Amino acid sequence: MANRILVVEDNDLNRKLFCDVLRANGHEVEPVADGELVLNGARAFAPDLIIMDIQLPHVSGLDLIEALKQDPALHDVPVLAVTAYAGKGDEERIRAAGAADYLAKPVSIGPFMAAVRRLLPAPASAGGA
Repeated sequence: MANRILVVEDNDLNRKLFCDVLRANGHEVEPVADGELVLNGARAFAPDLIIMDIQLPHVSGLDLIEALKQDPALHDVPVLAVTAYAGKGDEERIRAAGAADYLAKPVSIGPFMAAVRRLLPAPASAGGA
């Protein structure tokens, strides 16, 4: 069964790239461009992983991560934060908000997929005892 990944990214090119790469690796992907739609979208999609842009219009990705971590239905879903603004102290603030991992843009595909694999639940082993 494919892992379900919610991609929160307001930049059209980045969102398409992330989604295309994830789909090519066998994942089911739900793109979200507007941060105000994230919580309801995540509840409806029930993702195994959320990829979260930090710089979004209308709402901060940090605020969204904190809201996700306070939602009983979503608090266990790991969040991979992705941001173009990687300044001093940003990684600490992002992790303190509840992100499981962090990547600075521009994101290379190799490190991106390595982070995705680290955060996804291990596949259930086939067969029985």
